[in-house]
Amino acid sequence: MAEITAKMVMELRQKTGCGMMECKKALVESNGDVDGAIENLRKAGAAKAQKRAGRAVTQGKWAIATAGDSVALVEGLCETDFVAKTAEFKAFVQKAADVALACEGDGDVSEKTAAAMDEDLKALIGKIGENMSIRRAIKWTAKDGSKLAYYLHTAQPYATLVEVAGTDDADLLNNISLHITASNPTFISQKDVPADFIAKEREIAAADPKLAGKPENVLAGIIQGKLNKRFSEVCLMDMPWIDDEHTTLAKLAPKVAVVRFVRWLVGEEISA
Repeated sequence: MAEITAKMVMELRQKTGCGMMECKKALVESNGDVDGAIENLRKAGAAKAQKRAGRAVTQGKWAIATAGDSVALVEGLCETDFVAKTAEFKAFVQKAADVALACEGDGDVSEKTAAAMDEDLKALIGKIGENMSIRRAIKWTAKDGSKLAYYLHTAQPYATLVEVAGTDDADLLNNISLHITASNPTFISQKDVPADFIAKEREIAAADPKLAGKPENVLAGIIQGKLNKRFSEVCLMDMPWIDDEHTTLAKLAPKVAVVRFVRWLVGEEISA
């Protein structure tokens, strides 16, 4: 049996980031072979990851990576807010964002990113002892002269990414990101609202008991007014503007067109 020295344990700990006792145990099992010990630690990490796979992960953080006209946004999840704030978890999610940015294509790169980060994930789960995952990852590249803007909210873990055409005003782009985060639109403009959504809103508006007995021409006008109000609640271009509730983005910047956007909350739609 090879002698396991403190220097060997420290060297392994520096290479893997694992605890001192875990490193010593791995070296004992590998009879002092460092590469074998690293393999043992990786296997142990995978076993721990499998054991913790069923635990709910509803906390986490966002990371952004940018290069030229491309932006990647990644959601990393863990079990507790405490771990979400650690330097190790933040570094892990940031590395995932860098990986997402390097992916080919434009759009959802969640599977590619998660697969590329699998070994790092298992190692970190083994070290920290919480279940974790890379849940969502997108990479967008601006096209035809459009611009990408993003906003990461600190008080609550919201993330917004938006592509805008018709302006390169940094302040306006930032405010559009803030506006999306604060107002939570469902659609970009009225032309993007599905016909079934409009039909359902008309049905709801017409069911108002106060409209009973109204003439058809009056009723049509009232229903359209209610529909327009609904558009102002769900359409980004028609919502009261973040800096002035008496105007809208459509009126403020008529030449600006929002191409696409996402507004996500860490852990949303995940049951604890």
